[in-house]
Amino acid sequence: MTPSTRIEADRVSKRVGSVTPSATLAIDARAKALKAAGEDVIVFGAGEPDFPTPTPIVEAAVAACVDPKNHRYTPTAGLPELREAIAQKTARDSGYDVSASQVLVTNGGKQAVAEVFESLLDPDDEVLVIAPYWTTYPEAIRLTGATPVMVQTDETTGFLPTAEMLEAAATERTKVLLWVSPSNPTGAVAGRELTIEIGRLAVERGWWVVTDEIYEHLVYDGYESHSMPVVVPEVAERCVVLNGVAKTYAMTGWRVGWMIGPPDVIEAAANLQSHLTSNVNNVAQRAALAAVSGDLSAVAMMREAFDRRRNIIVEMLNEIPGVTCIRPHGAFYAYPSFAGVLGRRLRGRRPATTLELAALVLDEAKVAFVPGEAFGTGGYGRFSYALSDSDLARGVARIGGLFSELED
Repeated sequence: MTPSTRIEADRVSKRVGSVTPSATLAIDARAKALKAAGEDVIVFGAGEPDFPTPTPIVEAAVAACVDPKNHRYTPTAGLPELREAIAQKTARDSGYDVSASQVLVTNGGKQAVAEVFESLLDPDDEVLVIAPYWTTYPEAIRLTGATPVMVQTDETTGFLPTAEMLEAAATERTKVLLWVSPSNPTGAVAGRELTIEIGRLAVERGWWVVTDEIYEHLVYDGYESHSMPVVVPEVAERCVVLNGVAKTYAMTGWRVGWMIGPPDVIEAAANLQSHLTSNVNNVAQRAALAAVSGDLSAVAMMREAFDRRRNIIVEMLNEIPGVTCIRPHGAFYAYPSFAGVLGRRLRGRRPATTLELAALVLDEAKVAFVPGEAFGTGGYGRFSYALSDSDLARGVARIGGLFSELED
């Protein structure tokens, strides 16, 4: 940074100045800058579907633009008809029966993440966070003054925790368990039995559960996404479900998410949102209404493409010497280990971390992936396979060609 843009301790708050920039967006921005400069860069970075938003959803937004009722403020918690539609969609897709009053519509999933932690946590509280984790979770927790407590997993556990691991990490200050299945960045999917076991543990220990279900429809190999308050109903009174339209309907740029929880929590979060942003953009809400009220044919098409790409990328990564990749069963990410690559000489450099390796790969092969350090587990890398089959194959082939030059 230049002196005029450097974050200085005496110019911004310590709380905000300590926030770590999003590594996924930073990688994506650098790759796009290289592309803009004429470089042929293949990007496995940002987590968004490469498909256009389905036409009926776009058409609903176009119609909403010319309707004067969408040119004004609407209720902070969301359009009443959208909140009702989300409640109905939730019952349809996960079996979780909730009322519209338990739904708060937010500006994308990230606002839901921030607001649920702001609504539940006080300084000195602790949150159990399963690593690898999405980069935003720890930052949102720390901004409340609370502490994320990392529960480390790896490929030997399928990137899933056990009840014993969670109990070992818990203390008397533990207030919340963050539960994410399917997972970003690993694609891990918790089975029904594990979800029940962890849910019952949360009830026994009196923890709140925040469960992010944004990838609920992107599962493969016969796996299913199980909503914890459905399989463990007694969790519901201390559970908040996060979701949104971004991944299911290829609507990342529309910025519509939501949280579902007990009425008092939703009321508190809505009060907070009233001072932050007021209502979500009305045109985007109308588009989201069309999305959640419609069928799931669009996501079925996308899931088929993602499944094909998943098989391609896992096979190709495992053919590269020094790289191993377990098969993900959800989302659209592969999370290979580079343990057999780190510390070896490559084109005059000897990367000791995946941060250094990612920079080398971008420089030398013009391929961008997100290093595992961003997700709390160095030694790995996240590869989004939400890109065309041809780009995917070319990108992994470039890495394989580069790594063929590895020296001890």
